[in-house]
Amino acid sequence: MESETTYDLIIIGGGPIGLACAIEAKKAGLSYVILEKGALVNSLYNYPSNMTFFSTSERLEIGGVPFVSNSPKPTRAEALEYYRRVAISGGLHIKLFEEVMKVQKENGSFSVATTKQTYTCKNIIIATGFYDIPYLLNVPGENLPKVKHYYKDPHYYAFQKVLVVGAANSAIDVALETWRKGAEVTMVIRGDKISDRVKYWVKPDIDNRIAEGSIKAYFNSSIAEIREHEVDINTPEGLITIENDWVLAMTGYQPNLKFLREMGILLSDDAVLRPDVDEDTQETNVPGVYLAGVICGGMNTHRLFIENSRIHAEKIINHIKMRSSIPEASLV
Repeated sequence: MESETTYDLIIIGGGPIGLACAIEAKKAGLSYVILEKGALVNSLYNYPSNMTFFSTSERLEIGGVPFVSNSPKPTRAEALEYYRRVAISGGLHIKLFEEVMKVQKENGSFSVATTKQTYTCKNIIIATGFYDIPYLLNVPGENLPKVKHYYKDPHYYAFQKVLVVGAANSAIDVALETWRKGAEVTMVIRGDKISDRVKYWVKPDIDNRIAEGSIKAYFNSSIAEIREHEVDINTPEGLITIENDWVLAMTGYQPNLKFLREMGILLSDDAVLRPDVDEDTQETNVPGVYLAGVICGGMNTHRLFIENSRIHAEKIINHIKMRSSIPEASLV
């Protein structure tokens, strides 16, 4: 089925920044729709169940809607409830579980084909974040069902032999939570220490658990091979083999830069692969295509967060208004 409406704007990605863009679009009188391939704020939904944000609640607010949490640093559950209420109170136009497959420019407009239908629009905002594509270990056995790149709840791993790969926040949370549920936890860490980015209130906990031997950590090490009941680890002392039930590879995630390339968006020729974006307007080298949120940083996914990329929504909508001359009083 093909949509007969030509929208002023299509927003790809229904995370917090995508919602912020929709709020600004609605205030400006622009017709829009958000297309989200999963659930509302899908990346946040896929965070671990017990995750606590680094940021305080007011720094996660969008659209002027207050975010009240029980503690200064809100939980995943509180964030999901907050952004759901933002979507409801804002009356935002969202299509969920509808993945964008292809974008083409036709006669001055864009044709956006999804898994369900085709839309046309004058402008596009890509606000897809970076949580969709995990960094792979690229070792034999990584495709076994016991290897997980996403983690939800520690109870599932109670009394199991768990190997956690990584040294940043996700890996540390997984190691501590599963250990506290009775798992026998081993960590494999590529560097010589726990990451400096680990939450300051969590770092002493993991340092103490490693120091006392409750959690075994192999530093300057890497996985060599994964088998059904064992894992081989390259360590400074040589290759070792440990018994294992589950491998939780918390090695980080990367943005879908292939999608940007397919749309003609230029990327820097260094390791960062930063998209070509005008920082005053958020428009890419493809006229009418804008980027918002962490996707703007390319592979540098630690530069932009909700609190310092909320402003992208205002920049983009102001630029679209200036170019389109759509009256403020137009109805969505």
